[in-house]
Formats: sequence, structure tokens, C-alpha cells
Amino acid sequence: MAGGADLMLPGVVVPSTGLPEVQRGSLCAVILVGSRAPVAIGVANMSTREMLASGMKGKGFNILHTYKDQLWAIGDRSGPPVIAPVGTEAAPEPLFPHVPETQLEHLCLVEVAADTPQVGEDIGVEEDREETQDSEGCPESPQEAMDNLLNKCFFHALRYKVKKSDLPLLTSTFLRNHLFSSCPEGQQVDIKKSSYKKLSRFLQVMQQRKILQVKELSKGVESIVEVDWKHPDIRSFVAPVSESPALAEDMGGGVEPLYQPPEIISLYGISAKMLPLFQESGHKKGDLLTPSDVRNVVISYVKTNELVHPENKNFVTVNPVICDCLLDKSEQNDITHLKWDDLVTRCLERMQHSHQVTFLGCAPVIRKGNIEPIEISVAQRASNKKVTMIRNLELYGLDPSSFASQLQQRVQASANCTPLPGAKDRVQVQIQGNQLSQIGKLLLEHFKIPRKYVHGLELTAKSGKKK
Repeated sequence: MAGGADLMLPGVVVPSTGLPEVQRGSLCAVILVGSRAPVAIGVANMSTREMLASGMKGKGFNILHTYKDQLWAIGDRSGPPVIAPVGTEAAPEPLFPHVPETQLEHLCLVEVAADTPQVGEDIGVEEDREETQDSEGCPESPQEAMDNLLNKCFFHALRYKVKKSDLPLLTSTFLRNHLFSSCPEGQQVDIKKSSYKKLSRFLQVMQQRKILQVKELSKGVESIVEVDWKHPDIRSFVAPVSESPALAEDMGGGVEPLYQPPEIISLYGISAKMLPLFQESGHKKGDLLTPSDVRNVVISYVKTNELVHPENKNFVTVNPVICDCLLDKSEQNDITHLKWDDLVTRCLERMQHSHQVTFLGCAPVIRKGNIEPIEISVAQRASNKKVTMIRNLELYGLDPSSFASQLQQRVQASANCTPLPGAKDRVQVQIQGNQLSQIGKLLLEHFKIPRKYVHGLELTAKSGKKK
């Protein structure tokens, strides 16, 4: 930074108490782990919510002035003072002894990793002095309120975000990517204000309740290695809709409702040629029927007209109406009987195909033709590099930008959205490398898209057999 580089978010240590609440454009002081003495001043390039939504990736702060830069060299070249972290016995010194305190009220401190990955202490958030009340009207202390918020975010993260495939999961990653992002909008978890004080102590309590198991897989680094998703506390947790953060947050930090896959129903329209087979049941040209409705109408027509073969009930006698509706000209002189399944299949094939899509809380939408599946393909670019492309996410209520962001965090590869050729107002997600396996897990396990609506994943199985 002293040479002019800006501060990137991967170099920022997220304290156990959470990041301070900053807005884009806020003036912030940067400190090192183990000391409260500022070593740089910069302007926030994102808000706190945007930083967490990005998975702590990208440029976090535009640095204006640093210790040992050219501006520092003009002065007396003194080193930063020694200011003990909050919570130690040493009395803290003023952050800026020579700067009036009124000029510091908008400064927020963000801890930055120097040579160690250890989590530091959050010193940029003031104590919340507002008291909340419970449903009975009794006053609730700030510590009790933070305990309740911490528990709510913890169970929300386990219920809706953490998957079995994510384990073992670093406790710091769980805190940053799952627990913090489960916090309702307008609130922020501050573990230091809770009765637990530290994340490790909170997780120890959860382990004693047999909700999860934490182990030190490497020296000084703890990970969540097991979660009991059948635990009553997890299974009984239901997040209020008004407080449910998105399963997928875009880079702008927007919060969306929890994603629910749409209900998709195939419909079949009655054409003029097929009308004689359906008019006895009271249907008209253009009526839309489900496959089961079509089957029931065909069965009713056959039984009403006594067309079941007298010697073999698996066959239906072809009368003039069935002949005109379901047989090709080359077949009309040769076929006198049809099997039940063949009869219904021919009927569905000759009707006008449509589909109905219903999203949670929205009116059903009917479109002509069959719904296009989510298509995944792998292409080879220059220098033998591969890219994976995903199309038609919009048809299933998935935002391509949010999907690209989540996929990028999973595989740590560059992803972007580009216009889909030949389709108006549609885009495709493109990500570096062959990512079929991770895309399949994200669509099938995370978003619960039915397997029949995802095409291209069969290439994963073929490549696996070769290996």
C-alpha cells in the first residue's frame, strides 16, 4: 500500500465480532492485527453488506495515505504509536492525538492481516444502547438481544446455507460466508456484545448441545466437521419471510426472497384435427389439458363407444374417429387395433404442446411449446483453455448475475454474463474451466431444480468413467 496499491478484500481479516458497519465512500482507518494504531487511510469501495455478499473478494478500499509513503516522508518520519487492542488491560491511547475528536466520528476501523491469518478484534463499532422488548413487554438487555440474533443467524445458516458437501468447514469461513450473510437486513451480528464473547465459545456450547462437532484439523485452525441436520433445533427453525436473506446475493448486496423452484406442468391443446376425439366429453378447440386429463378423456371415449377388444383388453379397436385423428395415411389400411399406451402416446404427440409455470406467490404463466431446459455446455477456447456456459436460467426464476457470483465463490474462477445470441433480453453465464460437477450440485442440490430440466450434466458422468 505504501507503494500506491489499494487494499483488496482477501487481505482483510474478519474479526469474530463482525466487520464494522461502513457505507460506500466512507473514510476509514486501516489497522494491523494486534494494534489499534492506524497505518493507512482510505475510502471504502463497498459497503459492509456488499463486502460480505462478494465473499470478501475484489477491491475493498481506495488508499489515500499510508505509513511510510511519500507524504509520511515529508514529516518527521515517526512510527505509529503502540495502542493496545480493545479488551486488553492496557489503557488505549487516542487514535489520533493531534486530530480533533470531532473529525473522527465518521472513521471506521477495519483490521488487516499483516503476516498472520489470526482473527483480530473489532474496534470500529460503538455499543448499541437501545433496548428491545420481548413479546410480553419486558425489557430485553442488549446482550440478550445479541444472543437471540446470534442464535437466529446460526440456525438459519445451518438450515438454509451449509450443505454436507461443504464439510469440513473452517469456522472463520462459516462466520464470514454463512452466519453473517444470514443476518436480517439492517442488523449485524456482534459476538463480542453477546454473552459468549467469542465464536469458539459459542460453537463449544453448540457442540455440547450435540448440534455440531468442531475439531482442530491443523494447529490453531478449527473446522466444523459434522452437523446433525436432524437435530430438533435445526429442523424446527423457520425463518420469517420478512427476515429471510437471499440464498443468492448479487454483488450489489441486494436481498431477495428465499428461492423456490417453480412448479412446471405440461399442457396439451386440442387442435381442429383432434377435436372429434374430445368433443363428446364437452371440450372445445383450444382447451388445455394435463396428461392425466387427456388419458381420462381417451379412456372414457373408448369405454363409451365400446372399443375395448373383446378377446384382449390390452388392445383398443380403431374406429373411424381414432383412424382420422391418430393414424398416418400409410397406416390407415393396415392397423385395426392399438395398445392402450400407444393410443395415449399418439394422442399426446398430435396435440399442441404448452406448459404452465407457477412461481411461489405469483399467478400461473402459460406459454406455448415445451419449456426450454437449463443447458450446460463446455467449449474450448484459445491455448487449449475450456469455458463452461449456462443458458436459460431466467426461465426458472434464477438471476444469472447472482448465479454467476455464487458459482464464482464455489470454484474460485472468473465468471461473467454475456448476451445470449438469438435471444432477446436473455443472457448466459460463462465461467472458466470445466465446471459441470459444481454447476450440477448448485442447480440440483442447492436450488432443487428437477433433473429432467437440466441438460448437459451427462458429460460429467462420461468424463468420470474415462478417469
